Amino acid sequence: MVAINNIVNLLFEARMLKEIRRSGYRFLGSGNENVAEHTFIVTFILYVMAQMVPGVDALKLISMGLLHDLAESRIGDLDMIQKQYVTADENKVIRHMVEGLPFGASIKALAEEFNAGETTESKLARDADQLAFILDLKTMKDRGYVPASWWLDAVKKRLKTEAGRQIGAGIMNVGWDEWWRKNILDISE
Repeated sequence: MVAINNIVNLLFEARMLKEIRRSGYRFLGSGNENVAEHTFIVTFILYVMAQMVPGVDALKLISMGLLHDLAESRIGDLDMIQKQYVTADENKVIRHMVEGLPFGASIKALAEEFNAGETTESKLARDADQLAFILDLKTMKDRGYVPASWWLDAVKKRLKTEAGRQIGAGIMNVGWDEWWRKNILDISE
């Protein structure tokens, strides 16, 4: 019975990501995404990338998306300025989170691989993290929010994989609302 309690505690902890706001948006002056919303779009981007990149381990890739910000349930979402002064020990967080879980070693290994950023899957996962932000910035830009434009070039430069750069370029060439204007209003660019 101890194992199921540990599993349920992990589920409650993961649920906390719905309550934690992404901190970087306050610098933009717009956006109100929580970490769980961010995790969803990152994971969906990784599903798409798994279809685009031959030979990639799709389960590992999608799992990394689900887990990449799990530690934030305990440490919050530190922005780039905070990270200049505060060092979060994500490995310690994950180690404590997975104690007593029969699949704890798997979560720990995925988190470590993502943070190391050396494997194909971890590089794609890191790009997906940036692509989620690029999607938000492009949406804001298309809606006329000027500060989003200031960030786009810098964030696009963070992309390291060919698939990430392809998707990033595609985002910049498509209007945020083209999909529904084309399909609902029968208006295309």
